[in-house]
Amino acid sequence: MTREQLASLRINQDRLMHDIHSTCEWGKGEAWGDGPTETGMSRLSLSDTDKQARDWFADTTTSLGCKVHVDEMGNQFAIRPGLSNEEPPTYAGSHLDTQPTGGRYDGILGVTAAVEMLRTLNDNWIETNHPVGVVNWTNEEGARFPMSMVSSGVWAGAVPLEKAHNLKSVIPANDTATMKSELERIGYLGEVAASYKATPMAAHFELHIEQGPILEAEGRRIGVVQGVQAYKWFTVTVKGRDSHTGATSFQHRADALLTAAKMILASHKIATKHKALASTGILTLRPGSTNTVPGFVQFSLDIRAPLDETVELVEKECRSAFTALAAGENAYGVNDQCHPSDRQCSVEWATDFVNPATHFHEDCVSCVQQAGSDLCGGGEVSGKDIGAWGKLMTSGAGHDSVYTNKHCPTSMIFVPCRDGVSHNPAEYSSPEQCGDGANVLMGAVLRYDKLRGER
Repeated sequence: MTREQLASLRINQDRLMHDIHSTCEWGKGEAWGDGPTETGMSRLSLSDTDKQARDWFADTTTSLGCKVHVDEMGNQFAIRPGLSNEEPPTYAGSHLDTQPTGGRYDGILGVTAAVEMLRTLNDNWIETNHPVGVVNWTNEEGARFPMSMVSSGVWAGAVPLEKAHNLKSVIPANDTATMKSELERIGYLGEVAASYKATPMAAHFELHIEQGPILEAEGRRIGVVQGVQAYKWFTVTVKGRDSHTGATSFQHRADALLTAAKMILASHKIATKHKALASTGILTLRPGSTNTVPGFVQFSLDIRAPLDETVELVEKECRSAFTALAAGENAYGVNDQCHPSDRQCSVEWATDFVNPATHFHEDCVSCVQQAGSDLCGGGEVSGKDIGAWGKLMTSGAGHDSVYTNKHCPTSMIFVPCRDGVSHNPAEYSSPEQCGDGANVLMGAVLRYDKLRGER
C-alpha cells in the first residue's frame, strides 16, 4: 500500500460499536444511565460469560479467514495469513475480562478494534506482507485470579505456569476453583505451550482507554504511548503501644495510627517533590476499639514514576522520613500541628512487588505516531514532533504490553475516557473516540507490516 492509501483507509465505526455493545450483553453489570448500553460490566475471567465472549472471538475471527489457537493459559491467538508466512505475525489485541464493577471499554475496546481491523482488511481486499494476528489475553485484570497480566506473564516466561494454574479464585468468596480447573471447565485449556517460543510475535500493538484525565483535559484525540511507569509496592508496619484514650495524654502516647498518618502525608510530599506518585490503598489497625489508642498499623505504599531512578529516590527519602517520624522527630513539616510525644514507635518495611519502567520500541511508537498524524491531518512526522491532535505519554497502569515488550517490539495507543474514569460502570469513550483509536491501531499495524517488508 502507498502512504496515501494507508492514510485514507478507515474502519467501520458503527460496526465497531455494534461489536462492543453486543459482546457486552455477556456479563452486564451495574447501570449508570437509562440507555440500553449505559451499563457497566462484570465479566470475570473464565466465567460462563467470559466463555461466551471467547466463543464469539473464536467464531468471528475464524469466519474472517483466521487460524485460531489457544495456549495453556487460555490466551487466544487468531492469525490472518500474509503474502509470506515464514515469519511471526504482527499482533494487535488486549483482553475481554473485566473488573467486578467495571466498564465496557477497558480491554474490550482493544480486542474489538483489532477484530474490526481484520474486517476492514477483508472488505478492502488488502494483503499484508506478513501475517497479522489478534490476541485475547486471559485474566489481565487479576480481579478473579489475583495476579494482573498473569497470562501474558506466563507467555513471556516471567510467571511460572504452575504458579499461574494454581491461582485460586477470590470471587465469589470461598470459591475453590483454580485457573486450571476453570480453563478445563469452560473448554479453554489449550494444548499449545504458553510461551513466546511457541507463539512468537513480530510486534504487539494495544489500543486502550487512557484510564486517566489528561487527554480529555487537554483536548487531545490520541495518546502515543512510549512506555509504562516503574512502580514498587510495599507493606509498612508501624508498632506503638495500645493505651487508654482517656487516661493517656498526648505526651505519653505511642500512637501507631497517628504516626502512620504522618508517614502517608510525608510520602505524598516527597512524591510531589520528585514529580512521582505515592498512594496508600490498604490500611489495617489493631485493636480497633474506640477508646484504645492503636498500637499496631499496617499500610500499603505504592510508588510510581516514569524512571526507575525516581522510584528509588522516593523510596529512599520515604524510608528516612518514616524512621524520623517513628522516632518522634519532624520530617517534611508533618509534625508541625501535632503535640509532641515522649514515646516512640517502630517502623518496618516489606517489599511486595517491583516492576521496572517499560520503554516501548521506537519503530512501533513511530508507527503509532504517524498513523495518528495521518488520521488527524497532521502530515508527515519525525522524532518527538507531535501536533495538537496527540500527546506522547507514559502509561500509569500496567498492561499486557509490558510483558510482550520483553520479547518483541511493542507500543500502545490511548484514547480519552470521560472524566478519566475507569474500573467503574460509568467508564465511557464516545463512538468517535473509539473509532479514532481503532483507525490508529490499524494504521500502526499496517505501517509496521510495510516497514518489515522494506527490510
